[in-house]
Amino acid sequence: MADLLEHGAAWLEGMRKAHASRPVLYERGAASVEVQATVGRTLFEVTDDYGVVQRTESRDFLILAADLTLGGAAVLPERGDRVRETQDGRTYVYEVMAPGKEPPWRFSDAYRRTLRVHTKQVAVEA
Repeated sequence: MADLLEHGAAWLEGMRKAHASRPVLYERGAASVEVQATVGRTLFEVTDDYGVVQRTESRDFLILAADLTLGGAAVLPERGDRVRETQDGRTYVYEVMAPGKEPPWRFSDAYRRTLRVHTKQVAVEA
């Protein structure tokens, strides 16, 4: 018997991609791929060497892992990759990163189907 929860999670991810996402361009160097992504956010709290808590918010892009392919091969996000999101005639450029020693991405579901990619806006293009 198939895992009913896994089957339900796959269906839900399909609905998220079909009805709650937008096209973005994922770039690594000269390689790029257009993927459907759902926009989210993550709040980070990082304590510095002096005990001061710094709060940072990242703009997250939820992307199906199977959709993230560069040069014909499946890849995982890396620090320094770029995500370009066009809205109202402007292109917002985000760099894949996370504060401190936090990972720049994590799986968003128990079945490792969806990547939650943490980014920070670095530019706006007209």
